[in-house]
Amino acid sequence: MKKHPGIDYSFRPTSYWADTSPLSAILRNVKGENRSQMITDFWKAGRLEDLEPSILLDEQDDESRKRRGRIHPSFMGGEYLPGYRGGEVEIARIALESTTADVISLRARPAGQSIAYRVVDEYDSSFDLPFARSREPVSLARLIRLLDKGRLRDPGFPLGLSLGYNQLGVWYAGYAFKRHFTRITSEFYPQLFAHYERFYDDWVAAGEASQGTLAVDGGAA
Repeated sequence: MKKHPGIDYSFRPTSYWADTSPLSAILRNVKGENRSQMITDFWKAGRLEDLEPSILLDEQDDESRKRRGRIHPSFMGGEYLPGYRGGEVEIARIALESTTADVISLRARPAGQSIAYRVVDEYDSSFDLPFARSREPVSLARLIRLLDKGRLRDPGFPLGLSLGYNQLGVWYAGYAFKRHFTRITSEFYPQLFAHYERFYDDWVAAGEASQGTLAVDGGAA
C-alpha cells in the first residue's frame, strides 16, 4: 500500500458505536446512496426539516423504492442492501457509478470480545476478506488492507474490492473514463476518501503510461 502525505494511516476510531456528529447519527445505517447524499446536502444547507420524513429512514419499503426507481435507476443504489444484523453498522461504503448506482457495504458488529466484519452487496454475492475479526476498531491502514485485499468470490473478478470494479471495464472504456467509477467513503475514517482519490489518480497515470509503452513497443515491432 502506498502511503500519501498528509494522511494519518495510524488513525483508528475509539468505537464504531459512538457517533462522530449529529449528521453521522442520522446517516449511520441509511442504505440508499442518493438519500444519503440528499440528507448530507440538506443538513449542510440547514434545511433538514424540508426533507420528506421517509427520506430519513434507514430502509425504504418496496413501494418507496419502486417509486424513486421510476424517477431514475440511480435512486435504487444501496436500497436493496441486506438488512443490518444486531448492533451492526456500516464502516465503509463502495459506491459505483453504474446505471443503478450499486453499493458494496463493509460492516462491523460486536461478536463477543471482538469485532466481526463482513461485506455485502445488493446481489447476495459472497466475499472473501483478508481477516474477518479484530479486537478493536482497525487503523486506517488496516481498513485499506480490508478493501484492497477483500475480493468478490467470482473467478472473473480481477482484483481487490477497491480496484476490481474499475478494472473490469478498463480495456474498452479506458483508464481516464473509469477514474471516477468507484467512490469509497466512511463516516468513521474521514481520510479514507482522500486516500482513494490519490490511489485512483495513480492508477490512471500508471495504466495510461503502460498503454503508451505497449503502443510504442507494438509500433516498433
